Amino acid sequence: MNTAGATAQPNPGTAAGTDAPGSPWTPLRHPVYRAIWIASFVSFLGTWMQEIGAAWLMTSLTSSPVLIGMVQTAATLPIVLLALPAGALADVVDRRRLLLVTQGWMLAASFLLGVFAINRSIGAPGLLVLLFAVGIGTALAAPAWQAIIPDLVDRHDVAGALALNGIAINCARAVGPAIGGFVVASLGAGAVFLLNAVSFIGLILVLARWRNPQRVSLLPAEHLLGAMAAGVRYARHAPGLQAVLWRSGLFILSGSAIWALLPVLVRFDLGGDATSYGLAVGCLGAGAVAGALALPRVRRSADAGLIVAFATLIYAAASLVLALVRWPGAIAALLGTTGFAWMLILTSLHTAAQSALAPWVRGRGLAVYYLVFFAGMAGGSFLWGSVASFAGGPRPALILSAAGLVAALAGTARLRLPGRIPEPGPPRHPAGPPHLEADDPERGPVLVTVEYRIAPADAETFGRAMQEVRRFRLRDGAFRWHLLTDAEEPERFVESFLVESWIEHLRQHERITAADREMEAAARRFHRGGGPPRVTHFIAKDLRR
Repeated sequence: MNTAGATAQPNPGTAAGTDAPGSPWTPLRHPVYRAIWIASFVSFLGTWMQEIGAAWLMTSLTSSPVLIGMVQTAATLPIVLLALPAGALADVVDRRRLLLVTQGWMLAASFLLGVFAINRSIGAPGLLVLLFAVGIGTALAAPAWQAIIPDLVDRHDVAGALALNGIAINCARAVGPAIGGFVVASLGAGAVFLLNAVSFIGLILVLARWRNPQRVSLLPAEHLLGAMAAGVRYARHAPGLQAVLWRSGLFILSGSAIWALLPVLVRFDLGGDATSYGLAVGCLGAGAVAGALALPRVRRSADAGLIVAFATLIYAAASLVLALVRWPGAIAALLGTTGFAWMLILTSLHTAAQSALAPWVRGRGLAVYYLVFFAGMAGGSFLWGSVASFAGGPRPALILSAAGLVAALAGTARLRLPGRIPEPGPPRHPAGPPHLEADDPERGPVLVTVEYRIAPADAETFGRAMQEVRRFRLRDGAFRWHLLTDAEEPERFVESFLVESWIEHLRQHERITAADREMEAAARRFHRGGGPPRVTHFIAKDLRR
């Protein structure tokens, strides 16, 4: 599946627990989701086996910590480069076809990697190029995988389905590296790459048989560039998403050190082999599974922000102690603790990202989240590989990364993570000029004005309410917004905002959420006119005709 590449896939879980309402196990009653989940688990096994093979093969080709760290960079950099186009594609094209193409692409790239490795005709640059190719498929597929989940299960099972995906990832993480290490030690890295190629076949077959529901909209599909711009605009004006992006980006920049330096620590510092490395990564995966199973109880006693804070301190402490000990048993326990904290942090951040996104922008919003996450992973892998190279080994780098985790936590402590997924409100389309509806919906810009009559005593409170209206107007499509007062009539207020085109203004009405409707209604309750506030639409005249 490779839905987020490399050893640091952000876990798409929300909670885990028993087979009760909201449990991650209940979505398996849906046949299509069950088939995709099983095929995904097999593919995750292949992914983790390939990660072991790639990292270990690179240690056979070079002893440079920088090049070894770049194994992670090559796998994650495509997500940094392609996250926004991938998110836009997930929102505007048929997701099933997109996933079929990307799975086939990754199968081909993994097959070539296996052939070249078996023939011993690959060097460090070639390995990085083919890992980058696999990462391209990962980048294009990741937002679409997240976006199709509501099409596979009932609405009340979505949270459990996300959690179940996280359990599949981390169960594969617990088992796959050990299997991969054994296969590498017995048959070589090429065999692992070929097994990973085979693991995509099940997903391709399930997707080929699935008939996904078509998304229905009264409006034409967005253009790719416009969809990307809308996603970026949403991220700029969504405070909850910004909090998630800052906290996840700063955490992963330092937290990536363990993932990037673990091959160096095992091979050159501890003198281990491929099996040892596989077992080390398996300890991380086992700890993550334990974190998934413990998460429901943790969430009942703490919110997402508190969970992230305490888990970050645990992660930092484990990184620090890992840099100081050499006994294998202690290292295994520390890696399990690290995986436990990793699961709590990433699950909480991913859930918060989902909660910050309206349905119409979910693919693009998650793409921005992936962009920040994997930019931190790619940059952090290179950073800590360089630090280890200059500092004489991985242990000083791990100590510095622990300090960075604590500093990042202190710097983002005031950023509050969102906690509830927004629900779409009923679409409301303005009446527009008939010729624009039929012939020129792209004409613009469009100036929209809303006129209010506000009592002087309510003016200040009304202004505060309109701050929330401003936020979702800009988030959903406006590129300029003002609240004006009449110099001659102090009771007369005019809200004005500019939108790129008439069709984009219609999309604003489809994008509004139920919470936005409530905020708009709260502001309009201050209106003292005889009827509702007067709404007017002005459309730019093309003077060249």
